[in-house]
Amino acid sequence: MILATLAGILSPVGPALAQRVGEGAAAPAPAGAIAARRVVLRFLTTNDFPPFNFYDEDGVLTGFNVDLARAICLQLDVTCEVSEREWNDLIPALERTEADAVIAGHAVTADSILKVSFSDRYFHTPGRFAGRRADTSTTATPEGLEGKRIAVASGTAHEAFMREYFRSSRILPFDNPDLAREALKAGEVDVVFDDGIGLSFWVNGTGSEQCCDFKGGAYLEPKYFGDGIAIALNKSDPQLKADVDAALAEVRSSGRFAELVTRYFPYRLY
Repeated sequence: MILATLAGILSPVGPALAQRVGEGAAAPAPAGAIAARRVVLRFLTTNDFPPFNFYDEDGVLTGFNVDLARAICLQLDVTCEVSEREWNDLIPALERTEADAVIAGHAVTADSILKVSFSDRYFHTPGRFAGRRADTSTTATPEGLEGKRIAVASGTAHEAFMREYFRSSRILPFDNPDLAREALKAGEVDVVFDDGIGLSFWVNGTGSEQCCDFKGGAYLEPKYFGDGIAIALNKSDPQLKADVDAALAEVRSSGRFAELVTRYFPYRLY
């Protein structure tokens, strides 16, 4: 089924993990083995993707990805260096060995794994519907939205998904997600379909003026929304992938991952 009914995002192994494209299963090394040959782990990220990576009011680079990188370094007992680059230079810098890892929200796709290796997936971003709170009769399914007006950001995977699976609805593209949400708030459309993270902050923030809430469940179709996001690593260092995967698993099992999710994503995504 396209509609994913999920209890949360903390399960370390899920369908996306089981469907790796072109990757073999590497036996994880004990966390900390990396320290025998490396004392510093150099991460790259961007500064413009809150709440994953951004500058806080004091000018400090922070966010879910940044703190997850630090938790991995702590688990591996290495010094952590997290610096920022422009998005388009992240993977080239990794390929030039100017960094050991990139943690910036890269999706695992058939194209991306030709260039770099990836850690185990650690996050999945769903597509979600939001509608007006007063509308309690609309069901967020192809049948329930037949003839209804669905706002989407033009040219996005969310628009493509709607046109594929909600063909009986009126798909109304807007230049950007903000305009689509404003149309919903003004009652010009029946629902908006958008990235679940951004939508959760809007629904629960001041921008929505409490007009709206989530409708239905989460959509995680890999063809449109990717196979999850992961840490990008250089293909020439398979041992680092094994070390990072082992550290990720221990960060999860220790409860540290759940703490970071609660801190940076206080609103329900699924």
